[in-house]
Amino acid sequence: MNKMIWTKVTTAIVVVLWGVIYILPNFVDVSKIPYFPGKKVNYGLDIQGGLHLVLGVDIAGVTSESTKRLITTVEEDFKTNKKIVLKNSDVKPLPNNQDIKLEFETADQAAQAKAIFEKDYAGQLIVTSAEGNFVELRYNDVYLNDFKKRTLEQAIETIRNRIDEFGVAEPSITAQGTDRILVQLPGIEDSTKAKELINKTARLEFLTVETKDQAEVDQWVKDAETKGNYSVSTLKYSEYVKKVNEDLAGKLPKDTKILFGKADNADNMAAGKVIHLVGAIAPVTGDDLKSAQISFSERNTPEVSMNFNAVGATKFANLTEKYVNRQIAIVLDDVVYSAPNVTERIGGGNARITLNNRNYDASMAEAKMISMALRAGALPAKLEQLEERTVGPSLGKDSIDKAQTAMMIGCGLLLLFMLVWYKGFGVIADVALILNGVFILAILSSLDATLTLPGVAGIALTIGMAVDANIIIYERIKEELKKGLALDQAIKQGYDKAFSAILDSNLTTICVSTILMYYGTGPVRGFAVTLIVGIITTMFTAVFLTRTIAEFLVYKLKVKKIAI
Repeated sequence: MNKMIWTKVTTAIVVVLWGVIYILPNFVDVSKIPYFPGKKVNYGLDIQGGLHLVLGVDIAGVTSESTKRLITTVEEDFKTNKKIVLKNSDVKPLPNNQDIKLEFETADQAAQAKAIFEKDYAGQLIVTSAEGNFVELRYNDVYLNDFKKRTLEQAIETIRNRIDEFGVAEPSITAQGTDRILVQLPGIEDSTKAKELINKTARLEFLTVETKDQAEVDQWVKDAETKGNYSVSTLKYSEYVKKVNEDLAGKLPKDTKILFGKADNADNMAAGKVIHLVGAIAPVTGDDLKSAQISFSERNTPEVSMNFNAVGATKFANLTEKYVNRQIAIVLDDVVYSAPNVTERIGGGNARITLNNRNYDASMAEAKMISMALRAGALPAKLEQLEERTVGPSLGKDSIDKAQTAMMIGCGLLLLFMLVWYKGFGVIADVALILNGVFILAILSSLDATLTLPGVAGIALTIGMAVDANIIIYERIKEELKKGLALDQAIKQGYDKAFSAILDSNLTTICVSTILMYYGTGPVRGFAVTLIVGIITTMFTAVFLTRTIAEFLVYKLKVKKIAI
């Protein structure tokens, strides 16, 4: 028993210290303390104010533009390789498709084209009519739906890249339906600047990776950071890149610059950056790229397939021929997404990025990220602002002040009630309640979570549930004491017999909260997350922590009686 008590006490002390360490950055500046976690609880739009935008994505316009590029590609391919001449083309938008009408020089050529479309374009196009010199086509529904989905994803990725420039801790960017995007930027009020930045197209570049001793380049960056007293975590990424390259202007080889990528398995650039010395001039840019999508190798491993236009194909072929057995960096907004090694000249306007992750899931995640990033730069969609709301900081401050006041009054009354009604055990319960709040905020801080007003409600509800658990336990202990059991036996029996009821009630709440978190969005999900976190901390404080304190008092300090 003695060994078990000390194990429990040690566990409790370690967890309490962890909670204090992770909650401290919310109240004290710890940025200068080495290795100290500096994450804070982020406040949502309804608390700190900010910008709410609903944007319409011009899916029809992108589809129409893609159709035009497809017709151009088909015309060049037919004329060059199959001696089929396309005389005229006409595209009419339909409610959910595109009506493509192509006219060829002869009926024989039209028949040949029809056979080619049915064989080589079966997954993309459907022949709806073929009479005389004319062939009429429409998109395959599966292909078109996937194309629209990818277009929406690319728009979200582009917006996310743009919003990073704001320095918003926790932006919310989600799809609404098939052609709308909801953007919420907590703490942002300048709607003009926000809209300008959001609509700005991402910049894609293919840059050469220069041969240089990597250790020396890493040391250059480290020395520049130390001398200038800055890092990627203290500056906006664009400012950081500019500052590093300005400070290293005298050391960098001619026509080169320093860019950064994120290390595998790192949560962000600050947690693990990879330094690249690349050429300053891009031989190939996003203007030369037509599309990028996930494909699979002969071994069924995910990779990224890219397709260039005619000019881009020539540029890329020349670049890869020059850089055989060397690396080419794929860069989006000065972030290196990938730096694959070129094994041979790549001609024909098509290229593949082979991924080297050890497992399928990691490869698929990277392939999706890279393909979306490439499409974000290559296929920008026009955005139309459909709705705008600005939540002022005064409203947010008023909301959080009232919420804090309500919580302080409620918690104060709870603490007072437990102290008056349960006396000595009430003191133990009050300590557990205070630590419960500490643990909730510590977990939210460590998760870099966003706290909204519904989340505050979830915390308040959790505190009430924690009191309920204590009441169940203490009333059971009182019953055992009335039966004539000694204090130590009453404590044991009280906790053991109350545990099943507490566990059942909390598990049912977790089940409901999980459903809310999975199917809900925005405020509903915030409420569910804080409630789940609160239930976990409640189980620890109400069941484990209070029992550990009570047993320590009885078994180690030899307390004979605790008022209850």
